[in-house]
Amino acid sequence: MKQTLFDKVWQQHVLTGEEGNAQLLYIDLHMIHEVTSPQGFESLRLEGRPLRAPDKTIATIDHNVPTKNIFTIKDAISRKQIETLQRNCQEFELELMDHGSEGQGIVHMIGPEQGATQPGKTVVCGDSHTATHGAFGAIAFGIGSSEVEHVFATQTLWQKKPKNMGIKITGNLQSGVYAKDIMLHLIHSYGTDFATGYAIEFFGDTISNLSMEARMTMCNMAIEFGAKYGLVAPDQKTFDYLEGKPKAPKDFDRAVSYWKTLYTDQDATFDYVLEIDVEGLAPYVTWGTTPAMGLPFGENFPNIEDHNDERAYQYMELNPGMTAGDIPIEYIFLGSCTNARLEDLIEGAKYIKGRKVADHISAWVVPGSRPVKTAAEEMGIAQQYIDAGFEWREPGCSACISMNADRVPPKTHCASTTNRNFEGRQGKDARTHLCSPAMAVLAAVKGHFYDTRLDDREVPV
Repeated sequence: MKQTLFDKVWQQHVLTGEEGNAQLLYIDLHMIHEVTSPQGFESLRLEGRPLRAPDKTIATIDHNVPTKNIFTIKDAISRKQIETLQRNCQEFELELMDHGSEGQGIVHMIGPEQGATQPGKTVVCGDSHTATHGAFGAIAFGIGSSEVEHVFATQTLWQKKPKNMGIKITGNLQSGVYAKDIMLHLIHSYGTDFATGYAIEFFGDTISNLSMEARMTMCNMAIEFGAKYGLVAPDQKTFDYLEGKPKAPKDFDRAVSYWKTLYTDQDATFDYVLEIDVEGLAPYVTWGTTPAMGLPFGENFPNIEDHNDERAYQYMELNPGMTAGDIPIEYIFLGSCTNARLEDLIEGAKYIKGRKVADHISAWVVPGSRPVKTAAEEMGIAQQYIDAGFEWREPGCSACISMNADRVPPKTHCASTTNRNFEGRQGKDARTHLCSPAMAVLAAVKGHFYDTRLDDREVPV
């Protein structure tokens, strides 16, 4: 029987249960952080149970960490969550990418960076954007606190198999258009619930041409499209990315031989197939309060059609007929598990070209992990941002979720490279406009949103 990539990986991990009902899956990798893990540890402690597989569990501290004066944690709840994870990891003898350590970073970045995220694995974490790891041909998904506890105790999880959706993406992206724009286009065109109940596999020549970092952006935002899972079949780019990583397989050639079997069979059938051509795709900016409320750059904001539109316009203090260039941007946030990888920082820096951040704008660059921060500093990328007037910060989730000291001020418009623009997501009454790193950086130096296709980038020879 011909199978999709998702079918193959799923079937290899089923321990018991019939398809159509909940099935018990073995979990290869459990990523944890300080917010959704305390309850599970406490339950183990109360029941006198050990952690089932400490060697398959990796912890980091990311949501609550300050990215400035990092060891001064003023918020009592944040400090308690961080200290609790530190104690739990010590007690249960778990590997922890501790606050301020060389490996610390956003949970969805350290798995790939360490080489722990691998093709054919099942990966879970108490965070919805765990789908990011699917860029490696893994089944990766977010889980709740009670499920975290179940994995702690059993290294398994009951799940009902979703349907398969194939999204074929073809065409060459224009200069100044990125993976983030593809996802914002899909979500705008079809809605935030379009892929609910499906596992998405992205494929096509556009996907083949994307870097691993860009594929991670695609899978990260599959969640905003309604899917629980996003996958890309592994290829030579995947193997090259993983080779030499600290947790890559010791017998790498043997692993690659297996990884090469992880693809959708030619005659396999998806439950739904969507095809799009991105040859003429424009860069996107969101105007409203869901990722679906976005438009190609230069298009006029839509008329009010329902209560949701009306509420969004009121919250954002914008009006139908305006364009992205009319948005009164005051903040720039380059960070998050969606777009704070090294490639994102490099691409954004191409738009600086000796310019300075506009006087009325506060601009932050928050690397997604310490390895990214260190690499950017060694390459001189960090200094380019600093010289231009960007604030160069320590790694963490930062203003993506504002559980820490990093918040966008009330009623302030922020060009943001994160994944969600809900009301209050980046701070009380903050107004978030999703865009690519390039768009955010260009907005910082122009003083307003500007078409990234029209600006001459500084492309190294």
